[in-house]
Amino acid sequence: RRAMASCADILRSEFPDLDGEVFAYVTGILHGDGADFESVDELVEAVGELLREVSQDAKDEGAIRDICQRLFNTLQLDEGRAQRCSQVLLDAPIQLSQITDGYADASTDLLPGLLLKRGQTSMVNAKKLEKAEARLKAKQDKRMERDSLKTSGPLVLEEASASQAASKKETRMESSGKNKSYDVRIENFDVSFGERVLLAGADLNLAFGRRYGLVGRNGLGKTTLLKMIASRSLRIPSHISILHVEQEVAGDETPALQSVLECDTTRESLLREERDLTDKINAGRGEGTEGARLSEIYAKLEEIEADKAPARASVILAGLGFNAKMQQQTTKEFSGGWRMRLALARALFARLPSPSLLTSLPLSLLSEPTNMLDVRAILWLETYLQTWQSTILVVSHDRNFLNAVATDIIHLHSQRLDTYRGDFENFMKIKEERLKNQQREYEAQQQYREHIQVFIDRFRYNANRASQVQSKLKLLEKLPELKPVDKESEVVMKFPDGFEKFSPPILQLDEVDFYYDPGHYIFHSLSVSADLESRICVVGENGAGKSTMLKILMGELAPVRGIRHAHRNLKIGYFSQHHVDQLDLNISAVELLARKFPGKTEEEYRHHLGSYGVSGELAVRPVASLSGGQKSRVAFAQMTMSCPNFYILDEPTNHLDMETIEALAKALNKFRGGLILVSHDERFIRLVCQELWVCEDGTVTRIEGGFDQYRDILREQFRKEGFL
Repeated sequence: RRAMASCADILRSEFPDLDGEVFAYVTGILHGDGADFESVDELVEAVGELLREVSQDAKDEGAIRDICQRLFNTLQLDEGRAQRCSQVLLDAPIQLSQITDGYADASTDLLPGLLLKRGQTSMVNAKKLEKAEARLKAKQDKRMERDSLKTSGPLVLEEASASQAASKKETRMESSGKNKSYDVRIENFDVSFGERVLLAGADLNLAFGRRYGLVGRNGLGKTTLLKMIASRSLRIPSHISILHVEQEVAGDETPALQSVLECDTTRESLLREERDLTDKINAGRGEGTEGARLSEIYAKLEEIEADKAPARASVILAGLGFNAKMQQQTTKEFSGGWRMRLALARALFARLPSPSLLTSLPLSLLSEPTNMLDVRAILWLETYLQTWQSTILVVSHDRNFLNAVATDIIHLHSQRLDTYRGDFENFMKIKEERLKNQQREYEAQQQYREHIQVFIDRFRYNANRASQVQSKLKLLEKLPELKPVDKESEVVMKFPDGFEKFSPPILQLDEVDFYYDPGHYIFHSLSVSADLESRICVVGENGAGKSTMLKILMGELAPVRGIRHAHRNLKIGYFSQHHVDQLDLNISAVELLARKFPGKTEEEYRHHLGSYGVSGELAVRPVASLSGGQKSRVAFAQMTMSCPNFYILDEPTNHLDMETIEALAKALNKFRGGLILVSHDERFIRLVCQELWVCEDGTVTRIEGGFDQYRDILREQFRKEGFL
């Protein structure tokens, strides 16, 4: 009520000659719709034009906007926003019964007429008033429709779908059983996600035994394409089996080593049959044929080298970070990240040792295999995959990993797939050269077209040149239509740094001990420090205590012994995959920020999200419909909204595309505050970090030689342990 009275006071003081009709109209809007105005711009749009007309142009647009801002601020102060109405003192008593007798329709709105004081006539253009009311009604209808969609029930996500042109030749080959090739050819297919077309008329050719890296921007459909292939929504010859490493292994009582061995179904079925036949003979229930069958089984087991399988599975698990004790733990004892490693181990083990025996797994689909791995495991995986004998299609945003593993690169862009021979660096060089040539050809043709068109325009009506003009027109029609280079928009990220510098010490741990279990120390006598100039990367095996140290630095965990010191003005921004996983999937990114940081306009939230590449339609789509990389960008926007002066980032590059990783590195290099990050991405580490900490054996050691020295140390360990 106080806010409504204040609004009325503002109107009377600014517009002393305001007539009753306009006063009633404006106060009616503020009374009925004030809570719906999300910004001052909406209020200006609703009443600004009328107020300026009433002032008879005595107030310019800036003055009108200032008045609307005061009205908007007054409404914002009224937290209850209960429905209110203003009271107007009439000049004389009114006999309603006498007035209504003159109206055929008693429901006619009499208030504007009653509010006109004696001798007043309305200064408002009736047509403009009607237009303003129509605009306001349209806005209200749109908002009601949006709100009804939000509350209409549970969120229904769009689904991916694929379609492919029929091929009679492929159908005949498949039905006849003559197609024994392990090459994969998927021609003229489309992939959509809801109403969005991801691929149109695309072709995908995978030659047997080659390793393909699938690259492209976040949200273009790389992961969706893998799912369409894995589900056989696209035609894959039936004799080619597919393994899609995407889901983690289910947790049960099966030991980790056994869960890997079980994915070799041929070996498992032979061993099971051998056990059953042996039990039958020992129980005296044999029929006399068991001996011959057992001989066949032993021959097949020897052929597939079944006795070497446990050792091979153990080496794979060890390479991915499972020590001897962990290999005997049940799968239910592992976290989601370790179960993803188990899924990867199963895929690696499923490759048979000889091409002649390669019948179980000709095509492996790997989605971001390095995301859950530490640097040590990635280095081992790179080396292992270089000996892979079947076909791999891997989605990865790790540039160094693709350079080490991929024999070919498939680039997804502009709803199509382009294939390049060679590793990622070679792809970048060839792509740049192609784009330059394409642009040169386009510009040359445009000049040629303009030259011909000048001739046609000059002699179009010259009878003597009619035949030449016709010839030139036909020439234009026959020219192939070249298109200009479709440049991908540059990804830009910016970390706000509008804060004052302050002197060290900023953040340090002094002689810190920490444990979860008194019998097992995570850290002993740990001493580290960082300031606003720091660019530190922490590496080490999973389980060595990297995330624990970050939490001690942030103050989330208290040291058992020792001191944590943090500057009183220190403001830490923390990012981890956990924050991405905890995003509310049922609302949009704009709503997410509005709930966590209320009090700003939608434009401000959109502008902040735009700083991380979440703009336009992406900002208002449900978070659940965003790709993994887009969700990470939303988490970055959420983290930086409060303008921290020191960032602690735990695996920030997971799910980000290469362009965004490069943009993230540039943004962090420009940031004026401090940085400590945990990362497995070698290129990202080299771009950003000036100091390398290795977390192992209960302490943290600084490596003077940087990442090159750390890589050499790991390779030497592999050689000693026999993992390579």
